[in-house]
Amino acid sequence: MPLIPEEPQIHESAQGPRVSPASGRTTPTPRPVPGPRPAAPSRPGRPGPVRPMPPVQRTPRDTAVAKPAPSEPAAPAAAPVPQIQLIPASAEGALDAAEEAVDLLLDSGGAPGEVLVVTTGEPHPWAAHELTFGEAAYWAQHDAGDDVFYADASALGRAASRPVVVVAVNGGASATAATALPLALRRAGTLLIVCGDPQQINSVLGAGV
Repeated sequence: MPLIPEEPQIHESAQGPRVSPASGRTTPTPRPVPGPRPAAPSRPGRPGPVRPMPPVQRTPRDTAVAKPAPSEPAAPAAAPVPQIQLIPASAEGALDAAEEAVDLLLDSGGAPGEVLVVTTGEPHPWAAHELTFGEAAYWAQHDAGDDVFYADASALGRAASRPVVVVAVNGGASATAATALPLALRRAGTLLIVCGDPQQINSVLGAGV
């Protein structure tokens, strides 16, 4: 019996794409999925130019520190103007009026060492008595400032200032009162009391008293 030669068998991969008998379309051969690409080798970077650090600024030790300009001294405050009180009295009664004024000051709480009594005519009996022991002892009591001090108008330039000055215009020359009243005003710290003729006192110290 004769042998029938066998048809050569061809694998599908060699024959190419199959044709589907139902649709007649060619079935594409699947492509292999590409894998991840290898990372590109890193290139060594070139170092940039190195900038030098700025020099440290140091304050020289010998630099003088600016000192503020000295302020101008403040102007001295004006001295307060003492209050002036007038007690009308005759030349014969001026000393008694001055004594009553001193008593009122002491009764109201004033300190005896704050009061100076000045006479333009006859001296106060206390002053006349103390002067018999000598002027040194007399003025020592004034400097101590422990009690009311009585002085003649001629000695007013030697007397120191006190808060209250009481002037008894009990006679004497008109020029004596004219000189003693302005000086007594400068010696008074807060209050000047003048006992005497109002017209005479106003003509010396002004109409404001």
